[in-house]
Amino acid sequence: MSNHHISKQDLTLPAFTEEIIGVLEPVFYFNGAMPTGVTFSHKGRIFVNFPKWGDDVQFTVSEISNGRLVAYPDQSLNQTDDNDPANALVSVQSLIVDSVDRLWILDTGSPLFQPTEYGGPKMVCVDLNNDKVVKKILFPQDVALSTTYLNDVRFDLRRGKEGVAFITDSAQKGPNGIIVVDLASGESWRRLHDHPSTKTEDLQNFLPIVEGRPFIEHQSDGSRKQGASMGADGIAINADGSRLYYCPLGSRNLYSVDTNTLVDRSLDDKKAAETVVCEGNKGGASDGLESDASGNIYLTNYEHNAILRYSPDDRREWETIVHDPRLLWPDTLSVAKDGYLYVTANQLHRQARYQKGQDLRRKPYTLFRIRIDASPVLLR
Repeated sequence: MSNHHISKQDLTLPAFTEEIIGVLEPVFYFNGAMPTGVTFSHKGRIFVNFPKWGDDVQFTVSEISNGRLVAYPDQSLNQTDDNDPANALVSVQSLIVDSVDRLWILDTGSPLFQPTEYGGPKMVCVDLNNDKVVKKILFPQDVALSTTYLNDVRFDLRRGKEGVAFITDSAQKGPNGIIVVDLASGESWRRLHDHPSTKTEDLQNFLPIVEGRPFIEHQSDGSRKQGASMGADGIAINADGSRLYYCPLGSRNLYSVDTNTLVDRSLDDKKAAETVVCEGNKGGASDGLESDASGNIYLTNYEHNAILRYSPDDRREWETIVHDPRLLWPDTLSVAKDGYLYVTANQLHRQARYQKGQDLRRKPYTLFRIRIDASPVLLR
């Protein structure tokens, strides 16, 4: 890691405001499998996903319709085909509605964090006008490695013929990085491959504290490892599409990188790495990131049951949008067109693997919202 240089903002301590400005409102309760991702269509439809981490997952993608969960776009796409992982969804970690109101589903192809096979890791696009799959992009095995865990995705539809996607690879036991996808050709490539800004910190340097207890994973051989062992996780693109923000799950630092260098395939990865900036210590570790059209970046803070807002302008200011003990592991953030910021809280840290074999999660899991009077980033 000593060969990598990461620029840092000229900050000694984060500039936090003292006032908490938001109120947390429950929107939907989940009494089955634990959710991770949530996204909203421009017309207000709500979609959520459930990765296969050990719960009884009846469908890995669903729509909240008339107060209940319904397999989306249908049950058949949610029926994994073990003989042909490309044929249907395997285990979805996140989903997002893009700027032209299509639903993109990010399939890890990795139930229980197992090694991936070709056809498993993929992106599936659904036309929300007719609820039909209109595009499927499979990742070659030199992009989606056997260790890859596709975590979250953001889009800029102004680039190229049909736009590009940026995806975090948060692999637990392999190289981390950013995957870039040309949506027209389906071609994809890796950037910031194994760069230190994309990697989790080890227990020697970083020990997250959740609900007052160290967040560590107890191994069968009696050893312990970093509970937040996933690398580049949260991702957000700024309002003009010039920079991509990201953070490892196991780090309190926020990073950004120039998007032009990620997209330009004539440049080598070192050029992209030269544009990485450490935006500073955000006062706690994060899972999900999000952005709004006014230029703000939103971050979950799973150590402090909170959501923060970062203004990456001359002020470099951090605000606590909301703090609430009900925010038990705030996971995915989504800014909707109704002026609300939505967040899933899924008690991830209470799973048995982090609690010496005891599942301490208590249902229901919850989808919350906070009024922010801001609009989503729509790069089209």
